[in-house]
Amino acid sequence: MILNPRPADAATAAHDRVYRALRGRIMQGDLPPGEGLTLRGIGRDYEVSMTPAREAVRRLVAEGALTMSTSGRVSTPELSNERIEELAALRALIEVELASRALPRAHMALIERMQTINASIAEAVAHRDAASYIRTNLEFHRTLYLRAQAPAMLAMAETVWLQMGPTMR
Repeated sequence: MILNPRPADAATAAHDRVYRALRGRIMQGDLPPGEGLTLRGIGRDYEVSMTPAREAVRRLVAEGALTMSTSGRVSTPELSNERIEELAALRALIEVELASRALPRAHMALIERMQTINASIAEAVAHRDAASYIRTNLEFHRTLYLRAQAPAMLAMAETVWLQMGPTMR
């Protein structure tokens, strides 16, 4: 007997879409520290009901990208200097290892791609475009680290980037 695969759950797809969009915005510093968010506002912005918005927020709170007060207020975290220093040190540890694993696997196409991204970074700096700088800098690092073939380490690095996101600007 052949079973038909279950169709994709629309609520799960909506939750994942909202999660990824908010995650990207936070990681890239689009939301400043202390920025308050509401489920209603998220739902409106991403054209979803409260349920996918709530699920996306729960995931981001669990990852440390958002905070939720005891009263239910959701916001981007305001990091202390000590917390920023801790995340920067963690980033340095993980990223050195990722780069060390990636470089022996580098090839000309990767090097050319990274040169292109680096030129975009230089252009963003020249134009004083913080949003483009952050986005392309993350792209540069992620492009290199994918070659490390260390998905757990890359996931950890992205979690650190996510937690630092609101302070990036």
